[in-house]
Amino acid sequence: MNKIFLDDVEIIPSKVVCIGRNYMDHIAELNNEIPEDMVFFIKPNSSISNRLSFPKNQNSCHFEAEISFLIEDDKITGVGFGLDLTLREVQSKLKEKGLPWERAKAFDGAAVFSKFVSFSGDISKLGIELYINNELKQKGDYSLMINKPNEIIAEAKTFLSFEDGDILMSGTPKGVGLFKKGDIFIGKILYENKVLIEETFKVN
Repeated sequence: MNKIFLDDVEIIPSKVVCIGRNYMDHIAELNNEIPEDMVFFIKPNSSISNRLSFPKNQNSCHFEAEISFLIEDDKITGVGFGLDLTLREVQSKLKEKGLPWERAKAFDGAAVFSKFVSFSGDISKLGIELYINNELKQKGDYSLMINKPNEIIAEAKTFLSFEDGDILMSGTPKGVGLFKKGDIFIGKILYENKVLIEETFKVN
């Protein structure tokens, strides 16, 4: 089973619960409709990694940076930087046919995480930045989320259970795009505009 680290302690999440279309500008950049209800999908433990690898046998892949939360007792107890890797061309074809997205979202290595840190502060003061090759690609914060993290948790619990150590990915701001092997990613989680977490990934 794959693991993450919370304050240098190993934790094995059973799954990653993700919400799609949670930032207005991201919805617009992909020409998607604003959903009437929250859009959920799941990434399995097998998709979790702390290394950023370009998907095997693929020509293209999109990055999506997300503020990610560790869940214990149905509450947020930790925060980390996450990348929701997406095979956009595959996803588009599946969506056109009304088919599930797993091939595009749940492949091995599709959920990349920094270390997590314990967190009991005000989540409304959290933000995220992603730099690729020293260029700012994505920037967002709690205020831009359509559905706030505690609302997402409450809605998810109407149809699934969180196990201790599970992860919630809270959606991605605008700026998603393609990447390639050799790119250098720097992911930052901000609290009150100060860096709380910073992690560097080199695409292999």
